[in-house]
Amino acid sequence: MIQVNVEKCMGCKACEKNCPMDAIKVIDKKAKVSKECVNCKTCIKVCKFDALSEAKAQEEILVCTNCGVKCEIPNGLFGACKRFVNDNGSLLRCRPLQIPEKTPVDKEKIAISKPLITAVGAGASYPDYHPAPYIVQENIDDYDVVTVVTEAPVSYSSMMVKIDTNFYIGDEGALVRRDGKVMGIVTTEQYGSHILIIGGVNRVKGPDGMLVVKTMTQLGNKEKVILKIDNGAILELEVGKAPIINGVKDEKMRVGCGGACCGLFAKHLGKLIDEAIILDHHITGLFTKHPAGAEQLPYSGVTPVGRLATPGRYFFEHGDGWGGTNIKEPIEAIKSIDMNYAKPGMKILVAETTWRKVALFSVNEEGKPVQIPLTEELEEFRKLAADNCEDSRVSAMYYAGVGGSARAGVTVDPIKLTQAVHRGDAVLTIAGAPAYVMPGGGITFLADVEKMVEKPFNYTASPAVVAPIEYTIVKEKYGDIGGHIKAVRKMEEVIKEDRYQIIRLEKSK
Repeated sequence: MIQVNVEKCMGCKACEKNCPMDAIKVIDKKAKVSKECVNCKTCIKVCKFDALSEAKAQEEILVCTNCGVKCEIPNGLFGACKRFVNDNGSLLRCRPLQIPEKTPVDKEKIAISKPLITAVGAGASYPDYHPAPYIVQENIDDYDVVTVVTEAPVSYSSMMVKIDTNFYIGDEGALVRRDGKVMGIVTTEQYGSHILIIGGVNRVKGPDGMLVVKTMTQLGNKEKVILKIDNGAILELEVGKAPIINGVKDEKMRVGCGGACCGLFAKHLGKLIDEAIILDHHITGLFTKHPAGAEQLPYSGVTPVGRLATPGRYFFEHGDGWGGTNIKEPIEAIKSIDMNYAKPGMKILVAETTWRKVALFSVNEEGKPVQIPLTEELEEFRKLAADNCEDSRVSAMYYAGVGGSARAGVTVDPIKLTQAVHRGDAVLTIAGAPAYVMPGGGITFLADVEKMVEKPFNYTASPAVVAPIEYTIVKEKYGDIGGHIKAVRKMEEVIKEDRYQIIRLEKSK
């Protein structure tokens, strides 16, 4: 349970606003803790006046070990996550397992899972009130399947670019530029990766729209693009290849965050060192305080630089140092060593989560860390851990909306097409690649450019990205949604016509 030093408490209510249990209230400008407190320590972390601390746990509490928070749950109460309850000394899940219903295999859905042809090279039927340039039919698994294709100029276009790296590229929200012009932003990071959003309708229709759509097109066609982040890195990006950041090719991404590395390699590390600080710009791990490490070794007395999250997990600042943190030299990661726990000769490992950089320290008689050479056993382990790192690469998702006028080339009832896509009666693909259609109104989707046919994109002076769009549907349902049935053509007829055109093109050369 948490106790309050009333002399230090300033009644700011930070603890009250952040407590997940509503177990702390500010009354008469002083914090008061109720019996619902589970000692999750959230209030301690947000208190700026050092007015809160842990009290000795009550005998009737139950410590939850399902995560690193280790809530101390009184009988009859929930933990901070509301997933578990103390039922007379037993920890019970609050909700039964949710088992999804098994759905039968739908042969019709298999038949329409891939387009008969892609829209790449199909052209467009602009203005959009004409039927699409190709509406093709073929019998697949006893179903008459129709694919409708068009290369549509799409203003509502973006490229979501994923860059596998621990290198610091720039702050979240920073502008991304090409030749000094704004192309997009740095958005929220993901596990071991930075994410850029390039384009979007507001950039496309802006004064630099032509360069924006050119950039998206080149990224989608897996061509090299050089971008600069405001107050950040210069990026050389080519989809399918390793990113080059400030002239350095980053070939390996982390195996996991620092906390994850403690868990993944606990049994190895427990035999080789007395403590490990595994540096990561999201979550740095302190081995002997991490639950997995604590099973192997007693607490070492080492405290890392950084802000405590949960036992064994620390938040460090971003930077161009080790593990994407601001730590330039490994010794800087060690804040203090408590010799009430530590002993001279104790070995401390400091490492990045890619395991490219590691350093070993020994604690001297004065309780100071002194760097020593890496042992052969640790070097063998470092190689093992590094071999678990995946190749770093650049990937991109085409992220767009096609709920507008281009639907008229498919059907006379555009709302029915939208509804058919959301029901799964009509399958949307982009240059042959499956598209994830986002829920809600319209047809907003993401599609992996590496699953598309080669060089799928172009751009036009609207400005807009020319996107190859395909809808595949059973012919009967195509008629039900108001499709242009009279414009449907047999697959063999279209192929024959296309071959004839290829011959003419060859002769013209």
